[in-house]
Amino acid sequence: MLALRPARPDEAPALTELCLRSKAVWGYDAAFMQACRRELTMTPAAIMSSRVQVAEVDGRLAGVAEVKSEGDVAQLERLFVEPGMLRSGTGRQLLDWAKATARAAGATTMLIEADPDAAPFYRRMGAVDDGVVPSGSIPGRFIPRLNLSL
Repeated sequence: MLALRPARPDEAPALTELCLRSKAVWGYDAAFMQACRRELTMTPAAIMSSRVQVAEVDGRLAGVAEVKSEGDVAQLERLFVEPGMLRSGTGRQLLDWAKATARAAGATTMLIEADPDAAPFYRRMGAVDDGVVPSGSIPGRFIPRLNLSL
């Protein structure tokens, strides 16, 4: 059974590796993944200073989401699912948690900067395209920005 709970700072290395495995599912080569490592690294400090939730099944990590809010706008900082758990509802539950968390903090909109291959998931969840933004990892690459009304 899937359960959600707050991330623990000591889980940062395992959550980083989960993020990297999840990103790699789109077929990126080793050089691309290495370029993304810094941006996908989770630290104990980041876990303690933001809202980070993990999904687990039978005590094993299945996904992670991080959301930050300021005023009426929230930013989905990350949402990654263990490759073997894709299409299991894990991503939807983590996104539902992120939306509820953002709403509770007073946000009415959530911005999502998505991998181009992950953007269809967010669109199915009701997000709409809101331009593109530069990749935080790959110079010259642009990724979709989506807007989700809360």
